[in-house]
Amino acid sequence: MDCTALELDAIKFAKSAVLHDQKGKYNEAVFYYKEAAQALIYAGMAGSKLENIQDKVNEYLDRVQTLLSAVQAQSSDPLKSKHQLDLERAYFLVTQAFEEDEKENADEAIELYTQAVELCIQATSETSDQALQGKLKQLARQALDRAEGLKDSLSKPANQDKAAFSASKGPAQVTQFFPLGPDFSLQDKAQPVRAVQSSEPQGQRYTAEEIEVLRKTSKINGIEYVPFMSVDLRERFAFPVPFSDKCGKLALSPKQKAVFSRWVRPDDICNNPTMIYTVSSFSIKQTVVSDCSFIASLAISAAYERRYNKKLITSIIYPQNRKGEPEYNPCGKYMVKLHINGVPRKVIIDDFLPVDRNGELLCSYSSNRNELWVSLIEKAYMKVMGGYDFPGSNSNIDLHALTGWIPERIAMHSDNQSFNKDDTFRMLYQRFHRGDVLITTATGVMTEEEGEKWGLVPTHAYAVLDIREYKGKCFLLLKNPWSHLRWKGRYSERDEKNWTPDLLKYLNFDPKTAQKFDNGVFWIIWEDLCQYYDVIYLSWNPALFKESSCIHSSWDGKQGPVKDVYSLANNPQFKLEVQCPQGGAAVWVLLTRHITDKVLQQITVQYTIKCDNFYFYMHNDFILLCNAQSVVFLCRIDSKRLIVILPYITEFDLFILRCGFCYMEVENLPAGIYNVVPSTFLPKQEGPFFLDFSSATPLRVSQLQ
Repeated sequence: MDCTALELDAIKFAKSAVLHDQKGKYNEAVFYYKEAAQALIYAGMAGSKLENIQDKVNEYLDRVQTLLSAVQAQSSDPLKSKHQLDLERAYFLVTQAFEEDEKENADEAIELYTQAVELCIQATSETSDQALQGKLKQLARQALDRAEGLKDSLSKPANQDKAAFSASKGPAQVTQFFPLGPDFSLQDKAQPVRAVQSSEPQGQRYTAEEIEVLRKTSKINGIEYVPFMSVDLRERFAFPVPFSDKCGKLALSPKQKAVFSRWVRPDDICNNPTMIYTVSSFSIKQTVVSDCSFIASLAISAAYERRYNKKLITSIIYPQNRKGEPEYNPCGKYMVKLHINGVPRKVIIDDFLPVDRNGELLCSYSSNRNELWVSLIEKAYMKVMGGYDFPGSNSNIDLHALTGWIPERIAMHSDNQSFNKDDTFRMLYQRFHRGDVLITTATGVMTEEEGEKWGLVPTHAYAVLDIREYKGKCFLLLKNPWSHLRWKGRYSERDEKNWTPDLLKYLNFDPKTAQKFDNGVFWIIWEDLCQYYDVIYLSWNPALFKESSCIHSSWDGKQGPVKDVYSLANNPQFKLEVQCPQGGAAVWVLLTRHITDKVLQQITVQYTIKCDNFYFYMHNDFILLCNAQSVVFLCRIDSKRLIVILPYITEFDLFILRCGFCYMEVENLPAGIYNVVPSTFLPKQEGPFFLDFSSATPLRVSQLQ
């Protein structure tokens, strides 16, 4: 962490807090005071030499408590009128027209200017507010003048002559748009060998078979989500009438239905909606939707973006301004880019959100109620998943959808004899502080009494915001997505036995301050996390692997595959050629099933393969590597054949939710040619999948059959 940048953040947030405080905008002031306090806490952790940091943190948090009392007595500002909202939409139409104008897209610009003029004229005739009428008329004149100017320039003879000259040279070239990321192949002929994806401009292309797989799996839960392509950067977001999603409203969960009142747009419940005030993991709050793993994933993505100043989560929301920052759209249309079924895909949503009878949101939201990014990203993901009636997930799946980072799962329960606490913490500590990995953790099954005793939620995901070590003691900073309910064991804010002054100073933690408000954030010692939590989910930055290749294929249920691992004839087979120096290299292979409906989302499960963790059994020419805790098998024939079996579960286990991928991590793999055979566990299953190969060493991948 950059302590100087954090100090500047704290100053910026404190100034905003004071400004809103002076204007009587207490909700906004509370938000910024909290952000200023948190920035100072992080600055202290990063080694800031500022004096009296903790005193300033306490001062801000005390002011928060005072303002929260004032907020309850303060009447909220009146919402904007219909005609004020019309003016905002007209401004947005003109803004979008300016951008098309600058790009010399005259026809599009004229249409947008014209719609802005028509909207201004209609709103002017309907309102008696003279000040508002003046603004509407002025905007209409500006838009009309520019539209007329564009029409005149298009009708000039010189332009006609120029157009005729261009036509005489032959037909104009048709612009071809490719997906952002790997490009689709324009060849009908399949390419026998897949080179690795590199930083070269041409990248990798898809074969005709892969394009067909991607086409079929674009429809999920009856809605088509096409690959995100460069042309989508020109998606239209401005309309004279607020946009409504043609797919209708999202299905609600039973808990939502029990208290649901109506669907609202942001301007129905707040007077100054904005997309993002500041990206903060602490402002995110989960409500009644059972998507704790997704909200935990959103929180650590926000924390990563804030910590490393890299646009990990804000880059996926559109429309964006010229700085590439997502912006509020008064016309109500948004586009979110999610990694679904092997490629980035566009998800179009409107801004309708569910509320209860008191006007409280029934979806996740930011503690700054004017801020929309949390609710809208969640809505886009819930749309793909079939609605707010979400069965639950895990952070590997959710983070892969949000970021495309590579998933790994570490089981910590007592049955996993391969789990080494010391080695695992050392790896987590080093990689976390390098910015290589995003981390969440989750509890397992426990009784209500146990959960109440320890302040934990059974089978619940938590975001890992920080990792620290002090004099042999190892700590993790966790966040409950509910934004309340914290750990009650050792080193909690009410623990009077274990904290020492030196440790409190090192972690920049003040238990008395923490007791003032419960935001769901707490420190926990590593030994207790290993005892009371069940699993750690890691998502690795793909930039760590210089070489990668992804292949899309499918199992054919009519001919196989077969459960008998001795017979591979009916399974897809791939050749992996590894080029590396003596000593071998690490190679990761990720096998993921494409999901096309909600039922499959609920029954697919994940298994982990890591060569170090397997028992060896000799059987003729086979070396069978069988994990005692899993039905996944990794076979290696003459050290040159790798067989990965991804089970297809036909019964739904409530505790193992939607883990639909399998990864194989092979350390020190010698150079050579290997056969990789993905297979279902039972015969006559079918479905599309993709294989993603990643390594720091050169790879070549091709399909044998």
